[in-house]
Amino acid sequence: MPDRRPPHPLAELTRTRFLEFVREPEALFWVFAFPILLAFALGIAFRTQAPQPIPVGVVQQDGGEAVLRKLRASDGLAPRVLARDEVDVALRNGRVHLVVEPGRGATPPTYRYDRTRPESRLARLAVDEALQRADGRRDVWSARDELVVTPGSRYIDWLIPGLLGMNVMSTGLWAIGFTVVQARTRKLLKRFVATPMSRGQYLLSHMLARLAFLVLEVGALVTFAWLVFGVPINGSLVTLAAVCLLGALSFAGLGLLVASRARTVEAVSGLLNVVMLPMWILSGVFFSSENFPDVVQPLIQALPLTALNQALRSVMIDGASWTALGVQAGVLTAWGVLSYLVALKIFRWQ
Repeated sequence: MPDRRPPHPLAELTRTRFLEFVREPEALFWVFAFPILLAFALGIAFRTQAPQPIPVGVVQQDGGEAVLRKLRASDGLAPRVLARDEVDVALRNGRVHLVVEPGRGATPPTYRYDRTRPESRLARLAVDEALQRADGRRDVWSARDELVVTPGSRYIDWLIPGLLGMNVMSTGLWAIGFTVVQARTRKLLKRFVATPMSRGQYLLSHMLARLAFLVLEVGALVTFAWLVFGVPINGSLVTLAAVCLLGALSFAGLGLLVASRARTVEAVSGLLNVVMLPMWILSGVFFSSENFPDVVQPLIQALPLTALNQALRSVMIDGASWTALGVQAGVLTAWGVLSYLVALKIFRWQ
C-alpha cells in the first residue's frame, strides 16, 4: 500500500482551533448574538424621532400667567409651572432645560439654566425668541430653510460600523488570548514542543482559525442592521470584506502578542482589558473620537481600532474605495505585522 503523507501541521492546528471554538456555546453567543442584541438595544434607544417640544419651566409668581401664554403660543415649546422650591431639582434632573422667572413691571424676565448643557443653550434661544416676538420684535429679513437628510446621518448608521469594529477587535483578542493561555496552563504547549510543529505554524494557525468565522460574524451583524434598521452599505462589499479581513488579522496578531508570555487566565484577562479599554473609549465606537482634545488626537489616530472604525464608516457610509483607505490600511497592517513578529520572538511554550 502506498504511504499516506501525514497532514500538514498548520492545517491540523487550524482545524483544531476551529473545532474548539465551535464546541464553546458561550463563545458563539459573544461572537454572534451579543453584537446583534447590543445593536438592537442601541438602535431602539437612539432611533430617529420627530423633534420633541423643549420642556421649559415658569416660576409660579406674579406675571407667570402672561409668560405661559406667550410660550404656549410658540411651536416647539412645552412650558409648565414650577414652584420656586422645585426649580433646582427640575433643572438638575433634566425635567426642564430652562426656567423663566417673570419680571416685575418694566424688569425683563430672568433665565435660569446650565450653560454647559447644549440643550439648555438651545432652550434659551428658543424661549427668548418666543418672548421677544410676543412683545413685538420683528425680523429684518427671513432666511429660506432647506431641509436635507444626509446619508448616514442617523445615529444607528454611524453606530453599526463602530460595533462591527469593536466585535472584530474583541473576538480576535479574547478568543486567541484565552485559547493560548489555557493551553499553556494545561501543559499542552509543553507537549507541542516535541512535535514537528514550529512556533510560527502554531501562532499562524490561531490567526487562520480566527478568519473562519469572520464571514459569519460580519455578515450576521450587517444583515441584521440592514433588515431591521435599514442601515445602508454605500460602498463595495468586496472592499468591506477586505477591511474586515485586515482588521481581523491585525487584532489576531495583537492577541498573540498579549498571550505570548501570560501564564494564567487572570493575567491574560488583565492584559486584554488594558489593551482594549482605551480603544473602547478613544476609538469612536459609541461617540466620535473628535470630542477629545487635539493634543491626544495623534495617539488616537495611531490606535488600530480607530483605523478600523474609520475605514468601515468610510466604506459603509461614504462609499469609499480601497484606494481611499491607504492610511487606515497602513495602520492596521503595521499593528498586525509587528505584533505577530514580536509574538513570534518572545513566545514561550511554558
